[in-house]
Parts: sequence; structure tokens; C-alpha cells
Amino acid sequence: MLYVFFRGIFRVLFRTVFFLRAEGLENIPAEGAVVLCGNHTSNWDPPLMGSPLKRKVHYMAKAELFDVPVLGYILPRIAAFPVKRGGVSKESIRLSLQLLKDGEVMGIFPEGTRSNAGGMGKKGAASLALKSGAVVIPAAIIGNYKPFRQMKVVYGPPVDLSEFENSGSEGLEQATEKIMSTIRSMVKQHESK
Repeated sequence: MLYVFFRGIFRVLFRTVFFLRAEGLENIPAEGAVVLCGNHTSNWDPPLMGSPLKRKVHYMAKAELFDVPVLGYILPRIAAFPVKRGGVSKESIRLSLQLLKDGEVMGIFPEGTRSNAGGMGKKGAASLALKSGAVVIPAAIIGNYKPFRQMKVVYGPPVDLSEFENSGSEGLEQATEKIMSTIRSMVKQHESK
């Protein structure tokens, strides 16, 4: 299975080149739907956020990447699916919700990009979590991907969004802000260590 193969390669790469340290792995549920939300500073973020986990993490990727020879073959086999530039299609949302209903893990960057790769628009993560009942796990990626300088990914405890259920658009904005402020505070806390 290509996902397991590439996850192994990325684990070795991140540990040897970026001295990657993963903390809070115990916060990732062993099963059931999870929306894994991280800060986004680099194209390396999706594999860095997902590779320490035992569970497969699904991501959206820019549709253009699927037209690149070799990469277009690999991406669907490593749990990525296309999203068109300029907005997330109904098909992408439907597929994301189906993955979550099937108890899978979706990796999302709520603040968008690197300016919108892997993002669903700012409210996407909260919307998917509230519609599917998925657990929201915040992830803080700390470091700047300089070789032989330590990178760290910290997985926090679940963000409780239950107060925002059935609360409409304003509630969705507040839920999104709760997720993003949690991630920002985790980054700030661990950067100072």
C-alpha cells in the first residue's frame, strides 16, 4: 500500500533532516471520525502533520497537481483528492463528509494557505466537524523547515464545538475562531519552549 510506504519515507526524512518530534499523540482517537486542524506555513505541512500518526489522514490537494505526471498517479493512492482553485466544490464537500461518516481522518488547514492548499475556506473545518459529529483535534506545527533544525508537531486535546451545534452562520464563524485560536495559542506556547 503506497500510503504506508510514503508515510514511512516521510517519517525517516522528517526525523533525520528536521529532527521531528511529535507530542500529544495520545490525543488522537484510535478510531472514529477526526478533523485534524493545523496551522499552514509550507507545502511540507500535510505530510509532516500526518506522518507521525498510525491512522491514515486524507487531504484535499489542488486539482492541478493531479495533472502532473507521476504525482497525479501517486496523490490518490496516498489519500489525497482534488479540489478546484477558487472554491471547494460540492463534490469535495460530499466526499469529505462521506470519509468522516466512514470514521476516517481529514487533515485541514482552517486558515487556508500557503494560500488555500488543503484548506476548505475558513469555515470548512468547523462545518465538516459539526455536520459529521467528528472530533476536532488541533495540531501546532512549530519550526521553519531548516535542515538539521528541530521541527515539532503537537497534537492537542479535542476542541469542544458542541455549543455551536445548530447555531447557523454566526456560530460557524465562532466555532472556526475557537479552533484557530486554540492552534495559535498552542504554537505560541510551544515556540517559547
